[in-house]
Amino acid sequence: MKGKVSDEEWKIRVDLAAAYRLIAFFGWDDLVFTHLSARVPGPDHHFLLNPYNLMFEEVTASSLVKVGMDGNPVQETPFMTNAAGFTIHSALHMAREDAQAVIHLHTPHGQAVSAHRDGLLPLTQAAMLIREDVAYHDYEGLAVDLDERARIIADIGDKGAMLLRNHGTLAIGETIGEAFIRIYFLERACQAQILALSAGDNINHPPQGSPEVTAQQGRIGLKLAAGMLAWPALLRKAYRLDPDFAT
Repeated sequence: MKGKVSDEEWKIRVDLAAAYRLIAFFGWDDLVFTHLSARVPGPDHHFLLNPYNLMFEEVTASSLVKVGMDGNPVQETPFMTNAAGFTIHSALHMAREDAQAVIHLHTPHGQAVSAHRDGLLPLTQAAMLIREDVAYHDYEGLAVDLDERARIIADIGDKGAMLLRNHGTLAIGETIGEAFIRIYFLERACQAQILALSAGDNINHPPQGSPEVTAQQGRIGLKLAAGMLAWPALLRKAYRLDPDFAT
């Protein structure tokens, strides 16, 4: 695929394939059933989605499928795509200009918090960094009904992350790195919450006002982590794990 697409698209393909490999490394994949996407520059509103029959550790920059807003591939490909993935991702790519990248996961901890009545609680620093940027969307069954897109957009509003109730986690970003760092903090917060609640009732709650202060710090820190710190380091890690993703 390299040489057949623009340099800008190729870079996005490499970053998105790296994100797939890193999701697998962290153990956040769910066989072939979750999805990451990234918008392709241009007026046609195309975006890249994973081949449905590949494990995340098999995804490469060239194997990513470019689809249009009708859900159909715009280039010849031997792969199929996930209908539910198309519904969720196309909704966000169409409605949010800042949704250049979208990550949706089904981790056990993310699903557990999504099923908790009170959602994400301000119990840890990770939760306080992300919590005010988290929206909620009620479960409607497998996301194959295109009418659900309007409700997803209404529910997420201007937030950068979402708990899909009884389903999992979601994050968007102006770059793939930003979406990845946002989902990282959300997943870590969910994991810590389940561990804390499982330890009993003796939970130390943060002092009044500190969650709001931490949320403001998080809005600034996430951009820095995605642009200059953690995402560049994660890309180096992806190359060390297996540089094949960039082919």
